[in-house]
Amino acid sequence: MAPEAKILLVDDRSENLLALEAILSSLEQELVCVRSGEAAVEAAIADEFAVILLDVLMPGMDGFETAGQIKRRGRHTGVPIVFLTAAGAEPELTFRGYAAGAVDYISKPFDPWVLRAKVSVYVDLYLKDHQLQDLSGLVAVVEEAVARLAGPSAALAAEERVDRNLTAALASGLLQLDDAVTALRARLSGLPAGQPSPQR
Repeated sequence: MAPEAKILLVDDRSENLLALEAILSSLEQELVCVRSGEAAVEAAIADEFAVILLDVLMPGMDGFETAGQIKRRGRHTGVPIVFLTAAGAEPELTFRGYAAGAVDYISKPFDPWVLRAKVSVYVDLYLKDHQLQDLSGLVAVVEEAVARLAGPSAALAAEERVDRNLTAALASGLLQLDDAVTALRARLSGLPAGQPSPQR
């Protein structure tokens, strides 16, 4: 099953949230809808999101204040925030949005295809980042296994407590693990699996 990212949708009007859900549902990610800045901050503290679509003009805590709170208090303070607003494209609002930590600022009405494409990019980046973290963890596990095998096999061979067949089997296992580490390093660095890792 493919991994799923969460997308936070924040707008005080339920019809706008329904429209966003309809536009983004084809991305097949989990859409979380809230209707206030306060609820958005609570959601960002409780969970991790690939991207947040945030309305600027809301009663109570507006989008700018909400973005500031999320950047300070959220679980993932580097989460991309895209502002959506019907307020127009006045330069001072745009600057204020970027100053609050936004990565994009889109005026309503917006092109649904463009919005979906932009959100898709942030979701892909989020999922790839998590895949890299998983691969890095796997490299560490394999390297630890190689180190554990290398120590005892070298000591046993030096003391001649094992026969040549067992030593050869251990050496073969070490080579296989070393190849696995090289392949994982290559994937992490973007090299083809057959090309030697720069760390070897």
